Amino acid sequence: MKQKAVLLDQSAINRALTRIAHEILERNKGVDNLMLVGIKTRGVPLAKRLQTKIFEIEGVNVPIGEIDITLYRDDLSHVSSNKEATLHNTNIEAHITGKKVILVDDVLYTGRTVRAAMDGVIDQGRPSQIQLAVLIDRGHKELPIRADYIGKNIPTSQEEVIVVTLNETDGDDQVSIYENE
Repeated sequence: MKQKAVLLDQSAINRALTRIAHEILERNKGVDNLMLVGIKTRGVPLAKRLQTKIFEIEGVNVPIGEIDITLYRDDLSHVSSNKEATLHNTNIEAHITGKKVILVDDVLYTGRTVRAAMDGVIDQGRPSQIQLAVLIDRGHKELPIRADYIGKNIPTSQEEVIVVTLNETDGDDQVSIYENE
């Protein structure tokens, strides 16, 4: 793969997350019954960063959780035939029932990851709402899923790949676009 451009640097990622935190608070009229759930792997540190930003604004620590969608994927048989499916733990300590759950992920592409995450959340309880916050929406939906909060819309071709790296998982904060060669 050949890198075409850096789309967001550390400062731009921080600004996008600050805006998303404000939008979450505005739309939900504060933090009552809110819960952030990061989709593993990069959605988890993004959810934690949003939790910190919301605390800085409201002075309240919103409950947070993390969900592993491996067993909810609709392509699990295809994935496991090519490589070993890795199961990470789902860790949602607060009760989901009656909460406004905000799923957090790095990139929204086909919508299949989000569908799997919604199935996983519903297995944990019955939230009053499920909302979606993503750092990048790149288009090409295969399911009728849209993000409620978007850091940046980046229209892409099918040949392009968006790569998000975060300090917590990769040692660097950056969003880049690559071209398959």
